[in-house]
Amino acid sequence: MKPEEQKARYFTKELVAWHKTVNDRSLPWKNEKDPYRIWLSEILLQQTRALQGLPYYLRFTEDYPNVKKLAQANEEEVYRLWQGLGYYNRCKNLLATAKYISDELNGVFPDTYEGLLLLKGIGPYTAAAIASFAYGSPHAVTDGNVYRVLARYLGIETPYDTTEGKKLFAQNADRLLNKKDSGSYNQAIMDLGATVCTPANPKCPECPVSKYCVALHEGLTELLPVRSKKTTVKNRYFHYLLLHTGDKLWIHKRTGKGIWENLYEPLLIENSEKLNAKALLVHPEFAALRTVALPEYKGTVKQRLTHQLIETHFFSIRYENELDIASKDGKWVKITALKKYAFPKTVLSFLENNFYF
Repeated sequence: MKPEEQKARYFTKELVAWHKTVNDRSLPWKNEKDPYRIWLSEILLQQTRALQGLPYYLRFTEDYPNVKKLAQANEEEVYRLWQGLGYYNRCKNLLATAKYISDELNGVFPDTYEGLLLLKGIGPYTAAAIASFAYGSPHAVTDGNVYRVLARYLGIETPYDTTEGKKLFAQNADRLLNKKDSGSYNQAIMDLGATVCTPANPKCPECPVSKYCVALHEGLTELLPVRSKKTTVKNRYFHYLLLHTGDKLWIHKRTGKGIWENLYEPLLIENSEKLNAKALLVHPEFAALRTVALPEYKGTVKQRLTHQLIETHFFSIRYENELDIASKDGKWVKITALKKYAFPKTVLSFLENNFYF
């Protein structure tokens, strides 16, 4: 047997054995066979840590125990349940796919990798996960944890976020896959990356495959996996105007493409640089408010997205009567009713901290 083949068989054998005897990572979606719940967990956990996504998974499965229930749900309620998780386009795709499966496929998920790939919001990783966990299909998953384990074990220095790298990692993931029990194997390698082969301070003495790990024996652990380049971060400056009258606040729904689509927010003035209250008074968009009162500064919240840093400044303006803002399709909502609406995390945090809820 060639050394590389021996190394591959060793990895698969020891990883599966570790999963059966040592791995005690307990999560409600592990060992799940229902494609709906597997799909739901995978969508919720995209760009999200397992412990952060756990309470969302529990709430979604309680309120919407099957795909038909989710398809019939009120969209506002689903967005509100998603509130705080971020990456709201996932929620939009979740609803669209639930309705498609319910209406067009009679509530039954496709049982092939190729069929799953045709669904909105499902890419190669999610399709492989559902096909493997639900149907036992021999498809390897490749997420961040898997990239890290493979890069270190095999000594792969090709950046994983390049076309060449994605192809190379997919080939090796498939080569090492236990095709007789792909579900257990895929869960094992993801758990190994999450609990042992971690990004920082990996627990190498506890690793079941450290015997042949290239990174460990060649001192490359901190250098692998390799990413091609750092993400360029764009700075954006938001200025939210909290328009009050009596016990009501003016809000509207974001409908344009981009961040936070379908979520509610107060009146927004975005500018290329941050503005103080006096600068807002002379801003062209401020003229629609028909007031000469100096906005009252209420605080600043910063939020880092994948490619953006949002610096948000909040200002308050009070009116005796409800103002009709012709340029915006919004509404006046009682403060006590705000909790019925879904807001971006930045706005939600401010509202909660300022006793709106």
